Amino acid sequence: MAALLEVSGLKAAYGPTEVLHGIAFKLDEGGITALLGANGAGKTTTLRAVCGTVARSGEIRLMGERIDHKATEDIVRLGVAQVPEGRGTFVNLSVEENLKIGAYIRRARDGVAEDIERMYQYFPLLAERRRQQAGTLSGGEQQMLAIARALMLRPRLLVLDEPSFGLAPLVVASIFRIMETVRRDERVSILLVEQNAALALELADHAYLLETGRVVMAGTAQEFQRNEQVRRSYLGI
Repeated sequence: MAALLEVSGLKAAYGPTEVLHGIAFKLDEGGITALLGANGAGKTTTLRAVCGTVARSGEIRLMGERIDHKATEDIVRLGVAQVPEGRGTFVNLSVEENLKIGAYIRRARDGVAEDIERMYQYFPLLAERRRQQAGTLSGGEQQMLAIARALMLRPRLLVLDEPSFGLAPLVVASIFRIMETVRRDERVSILLVEQNAALALELADHAYLLETGRVVMAGTAQEFQRNEQVRRSYLGI
């Protein structure tokens, strides 16, 4: 399977403090790759580096094209959509207005209404609340809206940062089932940071384990699930 995203020698810093120390990983087209690790390992910084929202160096290639020197808005135009931790919905706008904003940067403006209806098929709760102010939604509904808004870009790569954070287990299970459906139906590749390692490995094809800004393990999700150290340290088994 062809690689959609290839990262090598990636370093990132906040001011003088280097957080990533030359990491490398790849994501296959149509695949789901999970970045695992404890708090402070560099997972969120890795996503920010890919999306161009933090100072970084090294090579980041999307379908073979280097994007490590591109601005965030140019990376978005190439089909990279990010759902940051904290969701980032426009709380004073309605659900449907949020979805329309998600399509704003698309080169082709046709099909927006059809895509909105498709999002409502994936997330029926949003259809029921299409005219409701986003800030009045529950946490789970806001997370659904944030994902749906990102999908309105028609991305090739969806970057998800802690989608389960602060949500009830049943809501999380529903969101992850929808993400698997989206991956299958839309052929969207997913780069996932998720503190719940067991959940992430159920969804992902491949995984990388980060510790203090370095990749210390890489393999298939099944290899991670069978690894005794991972089971003890991250899966609680």
